[in-house]
Amino acid sequence: MSARKLVIAIDGPAGSGKSTIAGRLAKGLGYVNLESGAMYRALALRALETRTDLDNEEALRALAERTVIELLPSEDGNRVLLDGRDVSHRIREADVTAAASRVSIHPAVRRIMVDRQRVMGEHGGVVMEGRDIGSVVFPNADVKIFLDADANVRAERRLLQTNGDAAKDTRQVMAEIADRDRRDQTRATSPLVAAPDAVHIDSTHKSIDEVVAAIEEILRQKA
Repeated sequence: MSARKLVIAIDGPAGSGKSTIAGRLAKGLGYVNLESGAMYRALALRALETRTDLDNEEALRALAERTVIELLPSEDGNRVLLDGRDVSHRIREADVTAAASRVSIHPAVRRIMVDRQRVMGEHGGVVMEGRDIGSVVFPNADVKIFLDADANVRAERRLLQTNGDAAKDTRQVMAEIADRDRRDQTRATSPLVAAPDAVHIDSTHKSIDEVVAAIEEILRQKA
């Protein structure tokens, strides 16, 4: 593999396995895993804490500008700091997840986040996942992956992530994922779309190890 550190972009819809795959891949390569989703979740948490209107783009833009979000690699994945406070677990909870999907649609918010993400990845050695990484954030990324999976499988994975929330069933989670897909694909700024030069990987019937191995093979071919 080339000694030069690469920028690896992984995009895909909710529940496709992006975060797990990116984290595993980054750890194996000794790269930093830049979670764009964690950044939006952290801002969403700040919005909830400050009772900022999630539909008020200007208020959210101002909040984003004065909020410090840090991603610190650790053995168990990134630690997420919000103005110096560790919120790694809090941002995975259901209320923050729902708020993040609303916060992330605002163009002014996305512009701030994209600028920060580009700074974080400008020297390479990063695996970044999200919904617009290969198409918008790093259009010149060395390797671009579009990870997808059947909607039923994505719903089952998301339900497992919430520890099998007894208040939900697969059909309800499927409806939530369909709604999230619709918002991601139709938003005016940086919609979810596969970059023209992205390699598509369907993870429906693949294990985490198999997907990681497939990407590692792509990297070997790139080198």
